[in-house]
Amino acid sequence: MPSLKETRAEETKKAILDAAGRLFGEKGYESVTMRQIARGAGCSHTTIYLYFKDKADLLHQLAAPPLEELRAEMEAAMAAGTGVRPGERLRKLSRLFIEFCLRHRGMYPIFFGAGAGRVDIAEPELEINRLRNGLFNLMKQALGEELGLSDGDRLLACSRIFFYLIHGIAATYNQSSESSGELMERLSSTFDTAVDAMLAGLKAQLSEKEAQRP
Repeated sequence: MPSLKETRAEETKKAILDAAGRLFGEKGYESVTMRQIARGAGCSHTTIYLYFKDKADLLHQLAAPPLEELRAEMEAAMAAGTGVRPGERLRKLSRLFIEFCLRHRGMYPIFFGAGAGRVDIAEPELEINRLRNGLFNLMKQALGEELGLSDGDRLLACSRIFFYLIHGIAATYNQSSESSGELMERLSSTFDTAVDAMLAGLKAQLSEKEAQRP
């Protein structure tokens, strides 16, 4: 059984994370200071550094656990056996991503947006961006297999476009009164159709550009 001291420490840490999430959402990651977070958590400016090295460390501890859970689900979908119908793996990854964003509606803009860097940088400065880029790369791998593209500028461009689609779907329902389960039950087939339409458009564009080559 945890001691009173340990219990209070966990409560303080949770209060700091809650305050950080709220302030990042209200003011933006770059604008928020550690002093503001400490004030919002009801602790001193020095106390916050007992739990978090800096703001980037705080962001990582706030966002990493749910993102790591999503990565594990996406990796399991990628590892599914052979014989999967064309496009189904990508539909599955898209549904996992969209459902995750709908479950975490208040926080997903922070999970993916706060301190975000470029997806084409192999070693980003912030640790959390390594995790975000890993999720992007899983989707890029699945898209590359579907489009018949190896890693390169064309695949990167297509992957960015595909991410615009699924982020746009998530953002559309960010303020919905329906639960994530209700939305997925009602709209999963529509989301799959959007993925299929995007794939068809990308394939048609790639074929057209290939045909235009001298």
